[in-house]
Amino acid sequence: MKQLFVDTAAWMAMADGRDPLHEACREIRDGWLKAGGVLVTSDYVLDETLTLIRMRLGIDAAEKWWDQLASSSRLKQERVNFERAEKARNWFFKWRDKSFSFTDCTSFVVMKELRINKALTSDTHFVQAGFEILP
Repeated sequence: MKQLFVDTAAWMAMADGRDPLHEACREIRDGWLKAGGVLVTSDYVLDETLTLIRMRLGIDAAEKWWDQLASSSRLKQERVNFERAEKARNWFFKWRDKSFSFTDCTSFVVMKELRINKALTSDTHFVQAGFEILP
């Protein structure tokens, strides 16, 4: 089963019709699902995205987005447990020359563990960490 990690930047782009990457991200998501793939994200990314949508688009948009995700059978939500958080902390402090957020580092850990090499995002930190990004 092909898995694609979805980061906050892509979730936000898909939620906001004014985002320059709105259509591109939606097309990639839809094409991935049509080809039988699965979308993967983490609880940290969902937390970050829900908050951003509320702040930028309002509470109604945040609720609509959450309801859509909750009803999706093709979205795999990974939890960042204590072990993953510790691995992310190590990554966070190891790469002092990068400006990775802690949430970025948790995403990298999940992707490495699940052997996912592609992320739907515009965040170039994923490229710096050795992953391919779409679009």
